[in-house]
Amino acid sequence: MIDDILRFLKGFAMGAANVIPGVSGGTIAFITGIYERLIDALKRFDSATVRLLFRFRLREAWERIDGRFLAALGAGVVVSIVTLAKFLKWGFAEHPVLVWAFFFGLIAASLPAVGKLVNRWSAGPLLAVVAGAVIALSMAFLNPASENSHPAYLLLCGVVAMCSMIIPGLSGSFVLLLMGNYKLIMIESVTALSEGQLGEALHVLVPVGIGAVAGVLVLARFLSWLFHTWHDLAVALITGFVGGSLLIIWPWKVTRTETFTRDGEVKEKIVGFENWHWPDFAQHETWAALGTMAAGLLLILLLDRFGAHPGGGPQGPQMPP
Repeated sequence: MIDDILRFLKGFAMGAANVIPGVSGGTIAFITGIYERLIDALKRFDSATVRLLFRFRLREAWERIDGRFLAALGAGVVVSIVTLAKFLKWGFAEHPVLVWAFFFGLIAASLPAVGKLVNRWSAGPLLAVVAGAVIALSMAFLNPASENSHPAYLLLCGVVAMCSMIIPGLSGSFVLLLMGNYKLIMIESVTALSEGQLGEALHVLVPVGIGAVAGVLVLARFLSWLFHTWHDLAVALITGFVGGSLLIIWPWKVTRTETFTRDGEVKEKIVGFENWHWPDFAQHETWAALGTMAAGLLLILLLDRFGAHPGGGPQGPQMPP
């Protein structure tokens, strides 16, 4: 039961991270020690599991996919996204610097935790770090597309965003922002779902969900192979992703927004960032932001400590072949 609660809390943290553009839920999974186990579990949604289900060998199928682990983690992610969507909408509207500062501290503190997982640093892993950082940094300067609610485009959003959500350092929410559909999917549709407006929410979330499932099942197999075959290069690349993503979530920057009208109501969405600068230490908000940054750092230290808990990560019970 304690393991299930810890996994739920880690899932909750992953869900919270995935709602913020620039923050990766995969990073949270990685630094809390559950990432490789998560990838291996997702990889087992395959033909062998389907055959077990058709033969009604449900217990074997459940154990094969590490069902208890995924259920606790998934529950935390879902509860987090549904409950935090409104709060984060208010936070970005009223105190954006404080929100960005919290997640900046959270991600910055995760760098040592990610980097120390490289078993042997050599030229290969060092080049992988640089490559990962360059890829993540380049995303900060891309121009977002326009919003598009066509089902085929929503399906593509689900595929791409889910792939980036499970790669540490690459933010699924930021990819949605670049694709123009962040606010439509992560704010408006999730909020509509929590308010009981099922028709409006499901029109968007169903195709996104289908694309997300397809994307994660394909990518999980590749990532599992990558970690088992080229572990140090994979971890080093992720370290670069995480480091490069810090520019995107730097608290003191100008957020570019656009207003648009939907159903007769004027709304606003984030379309990008520019003019990164140092904070003004004469302002009280700067010191408040530094406080929330320290809170994010402390949270990661606690999560890193819990990540070593038996059964919480890759050190836990082995899954059946």
